[in-house]
Amino acid sequence: MAINRRHFLVLLGTPAGAATLGITKSRELPYFSLMEPVVASETMATSQTKQAAAGATFSLPPLPYDFAALEPYIDRETMQFHHDRHHAGYVRNLNAAIDKHPELKSLSAVELVQQLDNLPGDIQTTVRNNGGGHLNHSMFWQIMSPNGGGEPTGAIATAIAQTFGRFEAFKHAFNNEGKKRFGSGWAWLVVDSNKRLRVMNTANQDSPLMQGMFPVMGNDVWEHAYYLTYRNRRGDYLDAWWNVVNWDEVNRRYAQAIG
Repeated sequence: MAINRRHFLVLLGTPAGAATLGITKSRELPYFSLMEPVVASETMATSQTKQAAAGATFSLPPLPYDFAALEPYIDRETMQFHHDRHHAGYVRNLNAAIDKHPELKSLSAVELVQQLDNLPGDIQTTVRNNGGGHLNHSMFWQIMSPNGGGEPTGAIATAIAQTFGRFEAFKHAFNNEGKKRFGSGWAWLVVDSNKRLRVMNTANQDSPLMQGMFPVMGNDVWEHAYYLTYRNRRGDYLDAWWNVVNWDEVNRRYAQAIG
């Protein structure tokens, strides 16, 4: 697996255990840096406290808004199950996998998914599915906002115009990636190794990081992300989702990607 270290890793001394596996350690923070969000529920706050007390390597980030904050576009029940059950499950399974190989605990989730081929064979699939799921969702909560929507401004707006022309053309291309993904997966806006914008889709919980791309924005098209409100109308969900896009966060991620 090719890794573009110029864009994604600044190498630090390799930990002893990881060196045996040919895995490098970054001195940088993961590719997303979580804001200080408002804890959405006391249950999740308690869960995080328990995870920390248990010495868990990875923990479930709280939502930066209330479960109902994105209504009517995404309903409260979907958000609660999506975050408290699905994302929590990815974190739990990822921790269980890493617990089998304590020498990997010094690595970030980004480093783990970028270097899957170098991981022990017995956990590669688990890290792919659950490490990817943890990263994808940690980004997903941040790029949505109850004050989102509208057209982008700033550097990302300029880049979108240069790459796709009109904003509506970009929306169509992005939504098309979500519509044509058969089964479960994600639609993405990424920065490639040449620092150019691209739209793409991935299966299941695969991250663009696995292909040397930097995810700037992504929409979850697993059915659990939309089925309670939209049933099998994925296209309606994709159209409605633009009303909650947090362009400030997308701009921050774009600046990080090209910087």
